[in-house]
Amino acid sequence: HRDLHSFPTRRSSDLGAMKEFSHPGTERTPLDLNHAITSTITVASNEWKYVADISTVFDSELPPVPVMPGAFNQVILNLIVNAAHAIDAVAPAETPAKGTITITTRRVDAWAEIGITDTGCGMPADMIPRIFDPFFTTKPVGKGTGQGLAIAHDVVVTKHGGTIAVASKQGVGTTFTLRLPLEETRAVAADAM
Repeated sequence: HRDLHSFPTRRSSDLGAMKEFSHPGTERTPLDLNHAITSTITVASNEWKYVADISTVFDSELPPVPVMPGAFNQVILNLIVNAAHAIDAVAPAETPAKGTITITTRRVDAWAEIGITDTGCGMPADMIPRIFDPFFTTKPVGKGTGQGLAIAHDVVVTKHGGTIAVASKQGVGTTFTLRLPLEETRAVAADAM
């Protein structure tokens, strides 16, 4: 079963979303990813509401996933902000046309998979192998630090034993696909201590 949500572009004053988003700690705890992503979308609304519409297709049967909630939320926030910036590069906020950010969740065998797709500017193929490198950015000078995707890679791969992949076509858009193990692995758990 999948739940389909569409997020209005009006300002939300959901203080509960901010509280959930900023969950502290480095312990992994079972988390409802669908709910966490919804809260992060609300927290990030000022970043995307003028340039994009967000839609979600969530697997309603996705079980809780053991993650560090604060770190996971930060990864999702970074990817939403990057998607909004990529869309803004194609159609700035002053233009009437908006782009789309689509966020999906689903279970794939022993993994929870999150997809974040944008209709932004995309990236040249030769840049894709370097996007997770610290300090590498595709953004204009002064617009990015090159840390967001490096941190996302560290959180997903090193801290959670997952994977993060990207597919992008210049002028069409980009999809980030994150996979997180549904069960906490011993090797990663030992590294996290």
